[in-house]
Amino acid sequence: MTDVSDGVLRTLFRSEQGGHEQVVLVQDRSSGLKAVIALHSTALGPALGGTRFYPYADEAEAVADALNLARGMSYKNALAGLGHGGGKAVIIGDPERDKTEELLLAYGRAVASLGGRYVTACDVGTYVADMDVVARENRWTTGRSPENGGAGDSSVLTAFGVYQGMRASAQHQWGDPSLRGRKVGVAGIGKVGRHLVGHLLAEGAEVVVTDVREEAVRLITERHPEVTAAPDTGALLRTAGLDVYAPCALGGALNDETVPALTAKVVCGAANNQLAHPGIEKDLADRGVLYAPDYVINAGGVIQVADELHGFDFDRCKQKAAKIFDTTLEIFARAKSDGVPPAAAADRLAEQRMADGLRG
Repeated sequence: MTDVSDGVLRTLFRSEQGGHEQVVLVQDRSSGLKAVIALHSTALGPALGGTRFYPYADEAEAVADALNLARGMSYKNALAGLGHGGGKAVIIGDPERDKTEELLLAYGRAVASLGGRYVTACDVGTYVADMDVVARENRWTTGRSPENGGAGDSSVLTAFGVYQGMRASAQHQWGDPSLRGRKVGVAGIGKVGRHLVGHLLAEGAEVVVTDVREEAVRLITERHPEVTAAPDTGALLRTAGLDVYAPCALGGALNDETVPALTAKVVCGAANNQLAHPGIEKDLADRGVLYAPDYVINAGGVIQVADELHGFDFDRCKQKAAKIFDTTLEIFARAKSDGVPPAAAADRLAEQRMADGLRG
């Protein structure tokens, strides 16, 4: 047995990060498709999660990412109150170079072969137009365009859910959910971050932004002259008087370098997998920083794509996303009563809901 396969099997069967129900390796030589579909749990219903198209260094890295992402979706879907378990798929390749209609159709057939155990959607490297193609071969596809019976861009409700989580964080930290007069730093002003800035300004918050793309910063400051720009994330973290830090770009934003630099007392942002490694959540708690678990507050998007399966209704989805406020407060209360960081409390609550689903 090779080192690669041994590492994958060790993760899958013998580690705390494993426990997945099914992992499917897919190859279609004619289109060049190489993919991994990981189903972590179907305790609460069919696994739901996006398709990531990414140029992984090797197959082992792709499998490891699929396993990790699928597990995260189980927890996210459980705490969002959805009738879905967690799954994720990754396609190995450069989406700018390797993505073709033939490849997407082959991928759609692979997902369809699971008979509805996995429902796919967009993720990094895939878009609404791609899901329209996948749906031609696979009816268990969400995140499609409105013209094809879908809900379209999910960033609006993702940002709304993050905003609700931030209001809950303010309630817990300062006894008032209002963000008026609070200074909020937003790192990453793409689709979700841009919408989040809009919510914050509408409530009267003071907003500081940064992004690696100068054009994104220019557009947001031209549209909202009252917004201040920081030169980079390091400067944003150290902004005097910052109340809330909202990482809305890449994962691993909270690490051994950034956490000690934080001036904010609340971290609440849209980015996935913000904790760079186990133990960071305790470092935050030790510094008196309240961390809103990312997979709890950024669930607005998955709420939207799940609703698409039942005939999309924006108002119905928005009402569900608004409940992120209550779920976040519930997690903070449980963390306090159990004497653990909020990330651990969120995991416990999600695991409890999944276990109840199995018993049910």
